[in-house]
Amino acid sequence: MKSEKLTKRIYDDACGTAHGLELIGERWSLLILRELLLGPRRFTGLKRDLPGISANVLTQRLAELEGKGLVRRSKLPPPASIQVYAATEWGLEAEPVIAELGRWAARSPRHDPTLPLSPVAIMISFRAMMDRGEAAALAGTIGFRFGDTAYVGRLDRGAFPVRRDDPAGADAVVTASPEQLAAAAYGGAPLPDGAVEGDKALVERFLSLFSLPPKAVVEAESASP
Repeated sequence: MKSEKLTKRIYDDACGTAHGLELIGERWSLLILRELLLGPRRFTGLKRDLPGISANVLTQRLAELEGKGLVRRSKLPPPASIQVYAATEWGLEAEPVIAELGRWAARSPRHDPTLPLSPVAIMISFRAMMDRGEAAALAGTIGFRFGDTAYVGRLDRGAFPVRRDDPAGADAVVTASPEQLAAAAYGGAPLPDGAVEGDKALVERFLSLFSLPPKAVVEAESASP
């Protein structure tokens, strides 16, 4: 019985943090929910943007999240008629938790910001890490193209709501990989030539709104005698 509880991540603890881990503490669950924060996704899209997960595990985790009320399945109307997964209203409320966890973990000396990122991950990162005081002076819309996926973010009095949408009509459109955007925002690297269409000054000011938090001071482990 004890081993079964460990497998199902049951902690027998009334703390909300413990129950939160029971809800999304299984491996991949939190990242799957992250990928659904900006709109419904197809199974194939989730599998592509979480390259380390197997199809079987993804199927299992989606079923578990659905059973817990965090994810729902639906079918798009014709002519698409395809099944998609979406975060429920309650599931969407996890964004601040995910964002703050990312901000906290970025202080780890072991955090490597050069590792791969999904398009959703960089968009959530922008929403979490933006200097809202500095952003309050900016207004405009910026589109982001990642292959066949695109997002539009709107700078509005320090807020940055993001939606998956065609960026046509945005003040500026950036075509780059998530990794290139992260390097530009957090490392000051230049974007590729021709990556920005439209208001380049707006994009430059936008990318200046981000910085990684200072690394935590971690005491070195005592040497073994």
